[in-house]
Amino acid sequence: MPVLMISGTGTEIGKTVTTAAVAATALAAGRSVAVLKPAQTGVRVDEPGDAAEVARLAGAVTQAELARYPDALGPATAARRAGRAPVRPYEVAEAAEKLAAGHDLVLVEGAGGLLVRFDEEGGTLADAARLLGAPVLVVVQAGLGTLNTTTLTAEALRARGLDSPGVVIGSWPTAPDLADRCNVAELPEAAGAPLLGAIPQGAAALPPADFRAAAPGWLAPRLAGTWSAERFTAAQG
Repeated sequence: MPVLMISGTGTEIGKTVTTAAVAATALAAGRSVAVLKPAQTGVRVDEPGDAAEVARLAGAVTQAELARYPDALGPATAARRAGRAPVRPYEVAEAAEKLAAGHDLVLVEGAGGLLVRFDEEGGTLADAARLLGAPVLVVVQAGLGTLNTTTLTAEALRARGLDSPGVVIGSWPTAPDLADRCNVAELPEAAGAPLLGAIPQGAAALPPADFRAAAPGWLAPRLAGTWSAERFTAAQG
């Protein structure tokens, strides 16, 4: 898995902290890691973006960013409002391939959900994944509504011939309610792929050293971690 795309079922669901956890776990396993953020929106030039946040939490990763737009909008709209060139799927694929030549693992973090537009032609992260032949890890919510959005994302992946190793819950609540607990058992069926981890709510607020030490315990062996979906599901009743 030299290139892994990290998308989600929406925005603000934990893609960046999940990317950081995957990166930290890979680093702990002795792999070299690069993190590519094709289109960073809603951040000023002098502010750290998502790739920098991954590096802060995970450690020594190579950071790459193709474009940055000030408005907190979808990349295509943000690029148009800023009067700047959009990011094209082929540019994402080319950048990821260059990084893969010098790293064991390249993580490409999308913006929002899988089909958020990068450009005016409707290019998406899914198009970049198809060009690369790369799998797409899907970050999902824990609570009500997640089964629908997870199913829709899975159908979009299959319709495009894209593979997904599984899904990760991007923020597992400290006090899960009934819907959260029931969804744990149902998410694999909705996704048509296994549950590969659950990132604790507030993980990004941990000191980086603690984050790095804990990250392998949040992810399944498929992502080089030690987390068990069976034990986690059983614990939720």
